[in-house]
Amino acid sequence: MLGSSTFLLSLMSTVASLPFFLFTPPAGALADIVNRRKLLCFINLWLAAAAGLLSILGLFHLVNPYVLLFCVFLIGAGFAFHSPAWSAIVPDVVTDEELPSAATLGGLQLNVSGIIGPALGGILLYFFGANWVFALNALCFVVVISVLLQWKGAKAESEFPSENFLESFANAIRYVRYAPAIQVVLARNILFAFFISVIPALMPVVGLKELHLQPCSLGLLFTSMGAGSVFGAVFVLPWTRQRLSSDSPGKFPCRAGLSAHGICAATVNLHDCRSPGRDWMDSRCI
Repeated sequence: MLGSSTFLLSLMSTVASLPFFLFTPPAGALADIVNRRKLLCFINLWLAAAAGLLSILGLFHLVNPYVLLFCVFLIGAGFAFHSPAWSAIVPDVVTDEELPSAATLGGLQLNVSGIIGPALGGILLYFFGANWVFALNALCFVVVISVLLQWKGAKAESEFPSENFLESFANAIRYVRYAPAIQVVLARNILFAFFISVIPALMPVVGLKELHLQPCSLGLLFTSMGAGSVFGAVFVLPWTRQRLSSDSPGKFPCRAGLSAHGICAATVNLHDCRSPGRDWMDSRCI
């Protein structure tokens, strides 16, 4: 569907990530002032509706590139509101002693799902087709809603009056303004995200246009990226912590990432310059 346009293929990643840039700060403020279980139920209902809409439109052959991008934006917006609220309920689910282990497990399951999810999605896409994969995705969100409804909820509410949305949002901005350590973390995350965003944007283009992979095989590329993140967390990060100062590990991944991007760009350019008839990156072959 998007395979005829390299621009639309790369735009898919942008549309999926843009809601996190737009909605995550207000989503965090919203998670502080409303009932998080009800908020998560509503968000998962939103996600189920968006995935179900894709499935229904696909069954009636009404999906075009712009409808697909719009639905991807809706799903991205749902996850942007989902992430802060989901992280905030962890202290309500586990004890204070279990909190560090729960945080580690949460990060691990995110990386493991990045390995298993794309590969499993590719297999399901091959055997059942995209419409049924979207329907299964919607069903998974419904399962999450059922689990949330059975959860008895958070601990006792605070006796202090809660802030309204604008106050909560303003306090978050004020805190960052007067916290230099948080500003450094945010600056590094912005720098990292700026460069890392190239990979998911170009990966479908390279996989489908250059490597001529089938759509169901494209998940293997994303699986390899998830495997790399797990490898880095398990082996590379402990190694850097042992050998570098406490301030250096934040710089090392950025430098390593920039070096890796340079190597990847050189490899792609070399392959592109040696392959006649491929003009989607001709401007990079200098």
